[in-house]
Amino acid sequence: MSVSLESLMRDQAAMPAPSALVQLLAFAAIGGGAALSFVVVSALAVSALPAVPSWLVSALCYAAYIVPVYLLHRRFAFRSDARHSHALPRYVVVQLVGLGLATVFSWLAYGVIGLPTATAAILVIALTSGINFLVLRGWAFARI
Repeated sequence: MSVSLESLMRDQAAMPAPSALVQLLAFAAIGGGAALSFVVVSALAVSALPAVPSWLVSALCYAAYIVPVYLLHRRFAFRSDARHSHALPRYVVVQLVGLGLATVFSWLAYGVIGLPTATAAILVIALTSGINFLVLRGWAFARI
């Protein structure tokens, strides 16, 4: 799989690392765009596959986004030259930890603190995305 992923990416060795602000803006644009397209794709898939449980269709759609979003983050947000065999497993770990963090933050925001829905959702997204950005930047896509 590494060879096929490598073939999708052009040589990045000569590209300088972007500033943290540029990385953050690219990270937000890629993540936001992926989230919006996920909503559309999963809604269409759920309506097109009424015999399959909606939660399963949605989860499969989410899973389908992992590698494309990884490639976009690697190439445009972090301009990383880390090997796919190194960065992709770390990226997946960060996504799984992010899911856990979003669950904990949601429990705290909605259940413990009792924030209004919109406020809680914004807080959960901001905290989870912020931590994901820092860990992706410093660990998953770190230059080796």
